[in-house]
Amino acid sequence: MTADNIGNLQEFYSKMGIEEKSIGAAQGFTIHRVQHSIKVLPFRSQSFRPDYYNFLFSKDGDGSYTIDEKYFPVNNRTIYFTNPGNFRTFEWARLSDACLITFDEAFLKEYVYADIFQQFPYLLTETVRPRTLSTDQYARVERLYTLIETEFMSQSPFRNRIIGSLLVALLHVVKEYCYLDYNPIYEGNRSSQIVKSFKIDLDGYFRDILDTGSEQQIRVQYFADKQNLHVNYLSQVISNKTGRSMLQWINEKAISTAKVLLQDNAFSIKEISYRMGFVESAHFSNYFKKHSGESPASYRKNHFS
Repeated sequence: MTADNIGNLQEFYSKMGIEEKSIGAAQGFTIHRVQHSIKVLPFRSQSFRPDYYNFLFSKDGDGSYTIDEKYFPVNNRTIYFTNPGNFRTFEWARLSDACLITFDEAFLKEYVYADIFQQFPYLLTETVRPRTLSTDQYARVERLYTLIETEFMSQSPFRNRIIGSLLVALLHVVKEYCYLDYNPIYEGNRSSQIVKSFKIDLDGYFRDILDTGSEQQIRVQYFADKQNLHVNYLSQVISNKTGRSMLQWINEKAISTAKVLLQDNAFSIKEISYRMGFVESAHFSNYFKKHSGESPASYRKNHFS
């Protein structure tokens, strides 16, 4: 397998040649026991670059992750978090019990918090060492992800809402144990700092749209100006470090933000168009359909009738 961008966990297992049916259809969130999929040890993955966030909870196992050539061991009672973009490989020498949770930003914005990165800034991190918990701490975390696993396997029409609420609790506990004093801007190489600043600026820009509206077109130049960088240089750094262009990042954020606004029937589609910076609502509708696969009216009708 080449180091292609991987859209979701099902796609990853497919490219690895591993048959995995317990995860279900990709809907922005998965949870499963890694030992049910990786049964032949020792195991080492080839390089890949995911387009999703993931938490690994290793209750009983020994392995490692390599992120952009940084090596991190994973052992018993280890929590490991990574976000989209970085090249990585992982390996397991011993694997008895490990739980993997993956999710994309659309799931976070729709079922957790619209301002998710303000509540949990550690989700913006590029590279953070795994954390090892005490027995009591890990037991608390395990109770939460086991509840999430139970809901994931249920047929409840409110499944994603329940999972979102439980995920909030899990994110708070992980923050308490691992990232209480975390600051997403820390000393590191220049490119990593640029990427982190871009992610913070991007989230702030669309959070302002949710709060007050923009009424101006989204431009990549805006984010270059925020860091006093040439737009071509910023674009190159973002693309090289994350494997995605600035426009891809911006479009994904824009669609996630629009979906949040469409959940509120107090806003007409025309009003949402203006808040998103579109002069004509038809232009907004075309943009939304191009990047989401359905029109704003269809999305509102199908998901929030």
